[in-house]
Amino acid sequence: MLEDLKARVTTSVVNLNQNEVDFLLDDHANRIGAMILNLATTEKYYQLYTFENRSFNKEENETWLLPLELGKPARSELVNKPISYYLDIWGAVRKETLKLLKTKDDTWFNSKVKNSSMNNHWAWYHVMEHQANHMGQIRLIIKRVPKN
Repeated sequence: MLEDLKARVTTSVVNLNQNEVDFLLDDHANRIGAMILNLATTEKYYQLYTFENRSFNKEENETWLLPLELGKPARSELVNKPISYYLDIWGAVRKETLKLLKTKDDTWFNSKVKNSSMNNHWAWYHVMEHQANHMGQIRLIIKRVPKN
């Protein structure tokens, strides 16, 4: 299911030009590129959270915090990069996710995440749900980009 969602998001964005990647629907919106990086970041966070029972460390925060939080700083900094930049990062994160998931069984999926009331299955369902939500936002934004 994760791979299906990633393929559908990718199909929606892979041919976007720079204007489309960087388009802002309004002053409070996020750019499509930033949202793709947010998908990668959320997935990376859940890798650490479920497989290593931890959050981002200080060094990882420097890389991942901006796209995790999005908002005004991301609108300024996550710009002028081709869609392939964002998709490549997400691809690398996904490769690691698949590698790690292949090491787990149903017992692990049903076990609780440390210091949490959720189990690993729910955590990874949430990652998928997050991706589906952004897919809808991305498709809406694509329809709103002014055509030249």
